[in-house]
Amino acid sequence: MAITIREAAQAIERRLLRQSSARERALLRAYLDTGAATSAGLHHTVGVDELALELHPRDRAVLTEKAAELISRGQRAAAVVSLFDGRRVTLVSRPMRSGSGVEGVAIEAVLPGPAPREPLAVPTQVDVPPGSSGRLAVVTAVPPPRFVPAAAAPGRLPVATSSRHLPDVAHGPFGTVGRVDVADDHPDAPSRTRGLVMVGEPRVGTYALAARRRLELLSEASARIGTTLDVRRTAQELAETAVPRLADFVTIDLPEAVLRGEESADPRTDLHRTVVHGISDDLPFSPVGKQVDFGPTTPQIRCLTSGQAVLEPDLKAAAGWLAQDPEHTERLLTEVHSLIAVPLVARGVILGIASFYRAQDPAPFGDDDRSLGLELASRAALSIDNARRYTRERTMVLTLQRSLLPHDLPDQDAVEIAHRYLPAESDVGGDWYDVIPLSGTRIGLFVGDVVGHGMLSAATMGQLRTAARSFAELDFPPDEVLTHLDNLVGRLDREEPAAGAGVIGATCLYAVYDPTSQQCTMARAGHPPPALVRPDGTVSFPDLPAGPPLGLGGLPFESAEIHLPEGSRLLLYTDGLIEDRHRDVDVVLDQLRGALAHPEQTPEQTCQTVLETVAPAHPCDDIALLVARTHALDPRRIAAWDLPADPARVSEVRAAALRQLADWGLDETAFAAELMLSELVTNAIRHGAGPIRVRLLHGRTLICEVSDASNTAPHLRRAASTDEGGRGLFLVAQLAQSWGTRYLPEGKVIWAECGLDAA
Repeated sequence: MAITIREAAQAIERRLLRQSSARERALLRAYLDTGAATSAGLHHTVGVDELALELHPRDRAVLTEKAAELISRGQRAAAVVSLFDGRRVTLVSRPMRSGSGVEGVAIEAVLPGPAPREPLAVPTQVDVPPGSSGRLAVVTAVPPPRFVPAAAAPGRLPVATSSRHLPDVAHGPFGTVGRVDVADDHPDAPSRTRGLVMVGEPRVGTYALAARRRLELLSEASARIGTTLDVRRTAQELAETAVPRLADFVTIDLPEAVLRGEESADPRTDLHRTVVHGISDDLPFSPVGKQVDFGPTTPQIRCLTSGQAVLEPDLKAAAGWLAQDPEHTERLLTEVHSLIAVPLVARGVILGIASFYRAQDPAPFGDDDRSLGLELASRAALSIDNARRYTRERTMVLTLQRSLLPHDLPDQDAVEIAHRYLPAESDVGGDWYDVIPLSGTRIGLFVGDVVGHGMLSAATMGQLRTAARSFAELDFPPDEVLTHLDNLVGRLDREEPAAGAGVIGATCLYAVYDPTSQQCTMARAGHPPPALVRPDGTVSFPDLPAGPPLGLGGLPFESAEIHLPEGSRLLLYTDGLIEDRHRDVDVVLDQLRGALAHPEQTPEQTCQTVLETVAPAHPCDDIALLVARTHALDPRRIAAWDLPADPARVSEVRAAALRQLADWGLDETAFAAELMLSELVTNAIRHGAGPIRVRLLHGRTLICEVSDASNTAPHLRRAASTDEGGRGLFLVAQLAQSWGTRYLPEGKVIWAECGLDAA
């Protein structure tokens, strides 16, 4: 794009130069004749475009543009330009008239500073035909001439010697470029070098300069507008690009539906002020966020109706504009005087209106300004439409993602929970968390991250979370849960190879906390380890076996067990919290330690502190955060008995359990608990292996557990009317809210849970 803009600008300049080169040659001859008169009859010159030899290409471009600007002013002036190497060049404009009556301006460059004294070579004289390239051409003999005056006797103007004829010239941008050298001869004057930079006519320079600036503005708009996929930000970029180079104030009005990512049914009745930008903030434009109702005769509605830009060079004469809002319009017209209203249309969809106002420049907008405003608005409309479409898709994915996350956390006494989900700014991923009550008052904590972004990642996350909950509720230990999830992800990847989304992968961390023993068992699959905050405020990151990410298959997972004193906080998070290409992970982990080193904070406060101090300001990946503060079950609410595999001991256990229930004040639950306990103990003695352990847990519910050393699983069946046995587990299932089996490293536990008001 930059190359195309430069070539277009040079083509315009060449066409202008073909018309004016002869006139500029006359101006150059008049300039040299004037210099000769002031130089005691000497008008010797050296070199062709000395600046091309002495200056950095960037400096030459800056000097050329500034010289063209001075020519376009058409009056005596001076400007100081800072060069790339730190030197400062003064450009001086000198109005002049040729012998044929052509009025123009000569631009001289004055470079202060000492100059070495060395002989100058005489360059080869070359005539440059009119219409030649606008590049600064140099043709010299060797060695090339320098910007250095020759030595002079006192009282004489020092000049370099050369042949006496018209100097070499090159047709550069906006004028003819030449070179002469003069220096002050005053003994006390600082050494200075003076060279001719350009001569030209003001009107030609004005047209060419305006054309270049318009092309530069369009080039800048291509790079500046649409840097994000945010509708409001894209509209703001349009306004910032147009001010002050095209307009002094810009307002942009978009329908509320477009801001949500939808198409507006009737944008003329649903416009909201989205952007107000200008050279000052004290004008009475409608504030951002307010609904704007334009009258039927206003330029804005007329541009929406016609689909074309509407130019109002004199707002005071625009009757429809005055009738729009008399109170505010009166004050506004004391500042602004000209308006261009442009519709924002992309792919046949009307997105809104951009209004350009002029205030400081006394000249009103013209047709060229209208064309430029329409071009800017057209480019911005495409970017706004892309952002609108992206907003709609992102909203859909975010809605799906949030619907698949848990809405209400379960009631339980093992931990106090707080959670956060923060979607990425660019796209929504597949981060998730879950809290699952388990048997024996235990609690399962999940946090995971599906690779990728978009709809597929969110849908895969939903499948993975549902499967993880199912495996956890089967009371599998953490390492086995991850093994099952690994198999599931691998199967999903094999079943959907045609989706074109690449390999499905995920990371996961699963922790199970037991408040009766205050032990936490954790396993992870390629996921960052959790942060552990002990009651004294000490922060650590447990060294858990890493495990491979889910979906690789064939590699084992390992679990680790950690003791968590009551009041400890466990922080589970996804990698979006700590991994960012602009930050070092170790530095972020130190920030996380500092944010967590406050034992007095609640889980909710911890979540907020972490997001405010650790999370990136503009996250490029989703962040899921789960904070759990542990509680311990009161030992007085736990009762346990060990007994041999002897049926005669069943009655003793029933009696002891009834006494314990009476002590807990659970007389209404005693009948159901006694019957369930009797059946479970009898089954353990008959079908299991000793030793046998009975445990009662008094929490939100009453839990009866019977463990033995056998791995044989009980099966519920419905006994026929003629069967003499086989009804034990059926009765337990009828009396209990839930029941099940979980396996230990050696043996199993059969448990049954009933409400505290069971009869």
